[in-house]
Amino acid sequence: MAEIAESGGGHGKGGKKRAKKQSTRVDMTPMVDLAFLLLTFFVLTSTFSKPKSMELSLPADPPPGSPPPPEVKNGVTFLLTKDDRIFYYAGQFYSAGNPKGMPPTELKETNFSKEGLHTLLSEQNKWAIDEIDKLSAQNKAKILADTTFKRLAVEKTADTKAITVLIKTDDQATYRNAIDMLDELKICDVGKRVLGVEMSAPEFQLLQEKIK
Repeated sequence: MAEIAESGGGHGKGGKKRAKKQSTRVDMTPMVDLAFLLLTFFVLTSTFSKPKSMELSLPADPPPGSPPPPEVKNGVTFLLTKDDRIFYYAGQFYSAGNPKGMPPTELKETNFSKEGLHTLLSEQNKWAIDEIDKLSAQNKAKILADTTFKRLAVEKTADTKAITVLIKTDDQATYRNAIDMLDELKICDVGKRVLGVEMSAPEFQLLQEKIK
C-alpha cells in the first residue's frame, strides 16, 4: 500500500508561505506475500521429472558343483569388444569338436548403425514387436487402458516366442557400448535381456581370432 507522508509547512522569511513537501512510501509486504503464494502454488502443482529405470537380469554366481546352465533357446548372444565392434551368434555356443557333434559356432559382426544392430534386433524380435504394435493400436483406440496395455506388453516380451539377449563383454569393451546396446534393446522391445554373464574361454578365444 502506498502512503503519503506530509511534512509540516510554515512561513518562511518575509512572510511567504512555503508549499508542503510530500513523500511517498510503498509498502511491499502484500507483494511479497503474493509472490510466496504463487511460488508455493507452482511447487505443489508442478510435475518433476521422474528417474527412468530399466529392468536387467543379473545372474548370480552358481554354487560349486552345480550342473551346467541350460541351453539358450531362441536367444542371441552379443560379444562387445574394443573399437565399438559387436559380434554375435544365435542359439547355443558350440566349440570345435564338441561332444554333441554340432557344427562349431561362427561369430558374425554388426555395428551400432540403424542398418546394423537395430535391423538385426527388429528381425530377431519381430514377433514381439508385431504383438506390441497391435496392443498399441488398441490402446490408442481407447479399447485398452494404459495400465492394461503396459501389463500385456510386458507379458508379450516375456513370452517364449520373444528372443532372449545375452550381453557379454571382454576387458576392452566400454561402458558406452553396453549402454548403447541396452538402449537399442529397449527400442526394439526386447524384454528378456541378461547382462553380466562372463564370457567363456571358447567364446573369448573365438573373439580374439576375429579381432586380430
